[in-house]
Amino acid sequence: MESSEILLYIVKLILGGILAFLAILLWSRTRDAAWMSLVAGVVTTYAGLVYEMFIKLGIILESRLEFFGIPVSSLIFTIIPSIFFILAFILMLFRTK
Repeated sequence: MESSEILLYIVKLILGGILAFLAILLWSRTRDAAWMSLVAGVVTTYAGLVYEMFIKLGIILESRLEFFGIPVSSLIFTIIPSIFFILAFILMLFRTK
Protein backbone atom coordinates (compact mmCIF):
# COMPACT_ATOMS: atom_id res chain seq x y z
CA MET A 1 0.00 0.00 0.00
CA GLU A 2 1.17 3.50 -0.76
CA SER A 3 1.76 6.03 2.01
CA SER A 4 -1.15 8.21 0.84
CA GLU A 5 -3.48 5.20 0.95
CA ILE A 6 -2.25 4.32 4.44
CA LEU A 7 -2.83 7.90 5.59
CA LEU A 8 -6.37 7.80 4.20
CA TYR A 9 -7.08 4.56 6.08
CA ILE A 10 -5.69 6.06 9.29
CA VAL A 11 -8.00 9.07 8.96
CA LYS A 12 -10.98 6.83 8.16
CA LEU A 13 -10.21 4.56 11.13
CA ILE A 14 -9.80 7.42 13.60
CA LEU A 15 -12.91 9.32 12.54
CA GLY A 16 -14.92 6.13 12.08
CA GLY A 17 -13.84 4.92 15.51
CA ILE A 18 -14.99 8.17 17.12
CA LEU A 19 -18.27 7.93 15.23
CA ALA A 20 -18.83 4.29 16.25
CA PHE A 21 -17.94 5.06 19.88
CA LEU A 22 -20.42 7.94 20.05
CA ALA A 23 -23.05 5.82 18.32
CA ILE A 24 -22.62 3.08 20.94
CA LEU A 25 -22.94 5.69 23.72
CA LEU A 26 -26.20 6.85 22.11
CA TRP A 27 -27.37 3.25 21.86
CA SER A 28 -27.01 2.83 25.62
CA ARG A 29 -29.19 5.90 26.24
CA THR A 30 -32.07 5.19 23.88
CA ARG A 31 -34.36 2.26 23.24
CA ASP A 32 -36.03 3.76 20.18
CA ALA A 33 -35.98 1.36 17.22
CA ALA A 34 -35.19 4.10 14.70
CA TRP A 35 -32.17 5.33 16.61
CA MET A 36 -30.98 1.79 17.30
CA SER A 37 -31.14 1.04 13.56
CA LEU A 38 -29.11 4.18 12.84
CA VAL A 39 -26.50 3.14 15.41
CA ALA A 40 -26.37 -0.38 13.96
CA GLY A 41 -25.75 1.12 10.52
CA VAL A 42 -22.86 3.21 11.82
CA VAL A 43 -21.27 0.29 13.67
CA THR A 44 -21.56 -2.08 10.70
CA THR A 45 -20.10 0.60 8.42
CA TYR A 46 -17.07 0.83 10.71
CA ALA A 47 -16.80 -2.96 10.86
CA GLY A 48 -16.80 -3.02 7.06
CA LEU A 49 -14.01 -0.45 6.96
CA VAL A 50 -11.88 -2.51 9.36
CA TYR A 51 -12.62 -5.66 7.34
CA GLU A 52 -11.60 -3.92 4.10
CA MET A 53 -8.38 -2.70 5.69
CA PHE A 54 -7.52 -6.20 6.96
CA ILE A 55 -8.00 -7.57 3.45
CA LYS A 56 -5.79 -4.85 1.92
CA LEU A 57 -3.06 -5.55 4.49
CA GLY A 58 -3.31 -9.30 3.90
CA ILE A 59 -4.21 -10.07 7.51
CA ILE A 60 -7.29 -12.01 6.42
CA LEU A 61 -8.16 -13.54 3.08
CA GLU A 62 -11.24 -12.56 1.16
CA SER A 63 -14.09 -15.04 0.98
CA ARG A 64 -14.04 -17.46 -1.92
CA LEU A 65 -17.81 -17.34 -2.13
CA GLU A 66 -18.80 -14.93 -4.87
CA PHE A 67 -22.05 -13.47 -6.14
CA PHE A 68 -21.71 -12.19 -9.71
CA GLY A 69 -17.95 -11.91 -9.22
CA ILE A 70 -18.22 -9.95 -5.95
CA PRO A 71 -17.03 -11.61 -2.72
CA VAL A 72 -20.05 -12.27 -0.49
CA SER A 73 -18.36 -10.92 2.64
CA SER A 74 -17.61 -7.57 0.97
CA LEU A 75 -21.12 -7.47 -0.45
CA ILE A 76 -22.62 -8.03 3.00
CA PHE A 77 -20.57 -5.20 4.53
CA THR A 78 -21.78 -2.95 1.72
CA ILE A 79 -25.47 -3.87 1.87
CA ILE A 80 -26.18 -4.30 5.61
CA PRO A 81 -25.34 -0.72 6.72
CA SER A 82 -27.57 0.71 3.99
CA ILE A 83 -30.41 -1.58 5.06
CA PHE A 84 -30.06 -0.35 8.65
CA PHE A 85 -30.08 3.30 7.51
CA ILE A 86 -33.13 2.73 5.29
CA LEU A 87 -34.93 1.02 8.17
CA ALA A 88 -34.05 3.86 10.55
CA PHE A 89 -35.38 6.53 8.21
CA ILE A 90 -38.56 4.56 7.48
CA LEU A 91 -39.17 4.13 11.20
CA MET A 92 -38.61 7.85 11.75
CA LEU A 93 -41.04 8.72 8.95
CA PHE A 94 -43.82 6.54 10.29
CA ARG A 95 -43.30 7.42 13.94
CA THR A 96 -46.51 8.39 15.72
CA LYS A 97 -46.42 11.57 17.73
